[in-house]
Amino acid sequence: MIAIKKYAAIDVGSNAMRLLVSNVVEESGKPTQFNKSSLVRLPIRLGQDAFTTGIISDENINRMIDGIQAYKLLMKVHKVQDFRALATSAMREAKNGQAVIDAVKKHTGISIEIIDGKKEAAIIASTNINHLVNTENTFLFVDVGGGSTEFSLFSAGKIIASKSFKIGTVRLLNQMVPATIWQEIQDWIEGHTSSFDAISLIGSGGNINKLFKMSEKPIDTPLSYQYVNKIYQQLSGLTYNDLVGDLGLNPDRADVIVLATKIYLNAMKWSGAKYIYVPKIGLSDGIIKAMYYNKL
Repeated sequence: MIAIKKYAAIDVGSNAMRLLVSNVVEESGKPTQFNKSSLVRLPIRLGQDAFTTGIISDENINRMIDGIQAYKLLMKVHKVQDFRALATSAMREAKNGQAVIDAVKKHTGISIEIIDGKKEAAIIASTNINHLVNTENTFLFVDVGGGSTEFSLFSAGKIIASKSFKIGTVRLLNQMVPATIWQEIQDWIEGHTSSFDAISLIGSGGNINKLFKMSEKPIDTPLSYQYVNKIYQQLSGLTYNDLVGDLGLNPDRADVIVLATKIYLNAMKWSGAKYIYVPKIGLSDGIIKAMYYNKL
């Protein structure tokens, strides 16, 4: 007997908002399956406001309200049984963050919870990476967002350390990441990984997913440090118009993909990782799993 439930997750990020609808399939004697049914991404760059002026603009508040209303209608069409909406770095730092949340609730009826970096890292780390981390190997999990990057170190199936840093693609784009942050990240990674051998990275985020798709490698095949470095050098030498026109990247991806790649590349260098696995998961996947297991 198979039972299918429909859950949804709304991720209000610094670079974009996402709605993920998943089919949760339960079958006696078998592991529960979490199958993506629909993913809708809206490029509302809230971090551009939050990290520069400290205030979410009226224009982006209205865009956000329209986007959440659209998500509400889509969830109705999909007959979603339950959902959660979480906001991360941009909404954490915006001085009018709570006022924005209140406005969205008033106009759409949707409640959004603003979570801190620690909770964000824990939710992301709970996603379907068990086939990797539940081994005797050691992995540094790196999730690059628009406003923050979460790092979690796993060894022999256990989480050793986790930390969120205020570095992300939108901050880098606006030259708002001082050299001290890079040094703090290097110190943290080297300090926590130096005693382990043969570390690999697990990369999460839209930019690393795009890099993996561009590589045309089979699923579950890792990207090598040499490949990531090569593609970084290649993309760095292209103009914005080249990235959009020749490579077909979305405009809001084209101006940040090189910046995100730099974070992954440095994390590989500082940890000594030769490979990065890209399981194509993120906060929205973690939200749905956390909901199902009553951890959210």
